[in-house]
Amino acid sequence: MRGVTMDSLKLTKELWKNMHDLKNSDPIKNMFSSMQGSTLVLHYLLKNNCVAFPNEISKYMSISTARIAATLRNLEKKGYITREIDVNDRRQVIVTLTPLGKEVVEKNCQKMLDISRQTLESLGEHDAKELVRIFGKMADHWNQHK
Repeated sequence: MRGVTMDSLKLTKELWKNMHDLKNSDPIKNMFSSMQGSTLVLHYLLKNNCVAFPNEISKYMSISTARIAATLRNLEKKGYITREIDVNDRRQVIVTLTPLGKEVVEKNCQKMLDISRQTLESLGEHDAKELVRIFGKMADHWNQHK
């Protein structure tokens, strides 16, 4: 590995161990579950003024339209969304977040914000700012190398 010193290799291994330990913690499990499946669909709808087409949701989540259709059926049964034929294009279905769905996703967002805030507060101001800065750098790096 070019440019990797013994110290950086040790640091890399420590990073992977810490990431593994974090992955198995309940708060992280909760956060990641909120970034997938039905919960992510609800978040997407909230972010998009509570309305979207299934193909938009599918593209956003990088999953098949068949999988989205199954997820939407499940959410509709729970009363979190409605699906209606688009009057302008009868081939399209419009997905709308219901008041109950909006309440559920807003509670979930608040829960995740509370967990994140508590975590940052436990680090102290300096380390919290550094963590956010470093996560930003990591996101930029990974998004440039897709």
